[in-house]
Amino acid sequence: MATAKKSSSTKKGSGRKYSPSASADVEREMKAMKKGKLKSGRSGKKVTNPKQAIAIGLSEARAEGKKAPPPPKKSASAKKKSAAKKNSGSKKSTAKKGTARKSSGAKKSSSKKSSGRKSSKA
Repeated sequence: MATAKKSSSTKKGSGRKYSPSASADVEREMKAMKKGKLKSGRSGKKVTNPKQAIAIGLSEARAEGKKAPPPPKKSASAKKKSAAKKNSGSKKSTAKKGTARKSSGAKKSSSKKSSGRKSSKA
């Protein structure tokens, strides 16, 4: 039985992953989210997702130099998705321009027909 106690006490990595002050920051952000007062950084929109509130609290703790592990790196699939979004966004904008041209062309042809009818009556 004594050997079991020794192995558990000599176990490495048993320390805290986050400092108590970092977890206090997260708790403060969660309370602000529940009250509806937590806003995201850039857009200033109200935060409603608890995971986002935790991320905000941890990022503030990291900025203040408190003990918190670094943020997770993006996986290969996430990088591909973000690259695909960037590429698809440019394609959509060109498609919009093309449809605008077609609609304006249709308007011109219909206006020509109407003007032709008017001249035939006169």
